[in-house]
Amino acid sequence: MDFELRAAREKLERDQRERKERAKARLERERRAKAEAARQREAVEAAQRAKRLDAERARLEVDQQTEESLLLGKGILFSRILEALPYNGYGDKIKLPSSCFTELSDQGALDKGPMYFRLSKIDDSGPPGSDATAKQECQTTHSGVLEFTAKEGSAELPPHVWSNLFAGDSPDVPLIKVHYVSLPKGTYAKLQPDGMGFSDIPNHKAVLETTLRRHATLSQGDIITVNYGELSYKLRILELKPASSVSVLDTDVEVDIEGSDSVLDSNKNQHVLMPLVLGKGESGIVEEGKFNYYKFSIDDAISEKVATGFMNIEVKIEADTSNADTNIYVSRHPLVFPTQHRHEWSSHEMGSKVLILKPKDPGLVAGTYSVGVFGFKGLAKYDISVAVKDNIRQRVGEHANSSSQVDADSVECQNCKHFISTRSIVIHEAYCIRHNVLCKHDGCGVVLRKEEAADHVHCGKCRQAFQQAEMEKHMKVFHEPLHCPCGVVLEKEEMIQHQSSNCPLRLITCRFCGDMVQAGNEPVDARDRLRGLSEHESICGSRTAPCDSCGRSVMLKEMDIHVIAVHQKS
Repeated sequence: MDFELRAAREKLERDQRERKERAKARLERERRAKAEAARQREAVEAAQRAKRLDAERARLEVDQQTEESLLLGKGILFSRILEALPYNGYGDKIKLPSSCFTELSDQGALDKGPMYFRLSKIDDSGPPGSDATAKQECQTTHSGVLEFTAKEGSAELPPHVWSNLFAGDSPDVPLIKVHYVSLPKGTYAKLQPDGMGFSDIPNHKAVLETTLRRHATLSQGDIITVNYGELSYKLRILELKPASSVSVLDTDVEVDIEGSDSVLDSNKNQHVLMPLVLGKGESGIVEEGKFNYYKFSIDDAISEKVATGFMNIEVKIEADTSNADTNIYVSRHPLVFPTQHRHEWSSHEMGSKVLILKPKDPGLVAGTYSVGVFGFKGLAKYDISVAVKDNIRQRVGEHANSSSQVDADSVECQNCKHFISTRSIVIHEAYCIRHNVLCKHDGCGVVLRKEEAADHVHCGKCRQAFQQAEMEKHMKVFHEPLHCPCGVVLEKEEMIQHQSSNCPLRLITCRFCGDMVQAGNEPVDARDRLRGLSEHESICGSRTAPCDSCGRSVMLKEMDIHVIAVHQKS
């Protein structure tokens, strides 16, 4: 009996203990479930809170951007993402779709004067999380608008804008953000040429002014291209006032040009005028088909002596003709870089050569001269020097003309045709017939040593006399057909005349803008043809400027007529 009671008590205790353990486990599970539910509820609330904060932050950012856009655009809110397309134009004015014109005109942008836009490159190719702030700043520029004729969804950019936005980059689908802004009028700009040679251009600030006339805006860090004839110079914008981006329409901008960056001076394709000191030589090496350029100046004191004929300007080149040869071309400014077809003086002799510069107008001796050393054959090493020397020939010639007269008893030598005294004519003729021979070519009559006669030849086209070794170079330089870019094919002399007076691609200094530009064809207006204006001058002279006397706006090409007709000034 006791055994049964003890077994029943143990069973009861065991059941009670199991119930307690099950109750404890159930409570632990409920506690864990409540904790998990609390964590999930907190996570959901945190996510919802973060979402609300992001939405509020985005709304504030949009409101701030809208406020900034309205402030920058002075009440005009316009922003578009467009595909960039290049077009061949000048300056910084872009083309936009017609829908942009409608949106801008509806907001009254046309009443606020010229329209300016901030252009930003959109680059989504970078790695996630990368900092694109610096990249965004250096790939942002500003522009004006040329017309609203681009196709929908695209913006057409001229080379200036394209090169500043996509420098060294060619994306498959170039996207840009076009944002309307209002820019202050510029008052100051500091520029730096990317390379040497820009300061060698005569009146280079006037050339820069002509280029800036095609621009509506300037942005700090941009690079503008200045064209001077066939040459191009790049200038980086270092500083602008009163802001980092300004308008240059209808305003006077003070421009400072710093020296070029020495790091960028290694551009071998850019023409540079190396200075020459009178009386001091310089050494150089020129490749075949390439030019080396030099410059020197003549002051007023020396120019007076040269103009009177008592001194000569001599350009001397000493070179080895064994495997190479050079030509030399000289011009006065404003023709800065002489070529084979555009120059005032030239020498095509083989080997060393001395070129005496005799200005056609004695009053135009003083100034800056440019010397071009052209590599005619091979890799030529040379020494070049410029000197001003006494004209000994003229002084000796003057003395000879005043003192020497043909003697009355002189007779003509039958061989060399010179007048010799009768006392020595027999001895002279015996010696002359034995050693000398007269060139039989019509119009030549040069007396030659018999051993030199075989080397004396005449060109069959121009009849000039040369040595046999010089004939090949003469034929190649003077009589080889040359192709002008305008399509005309002429020999050298005719090509020089053509490119200096008739070629529509010839370079002239515009009398209105001071820039060296292509002349073009004859102007359409008959009055401009009578004035002797080129096609460029006819267009450039159509710009108006206020008269200094009456303030009336008058076309530049009619300003002289206006002054005479209205103000009776001769």
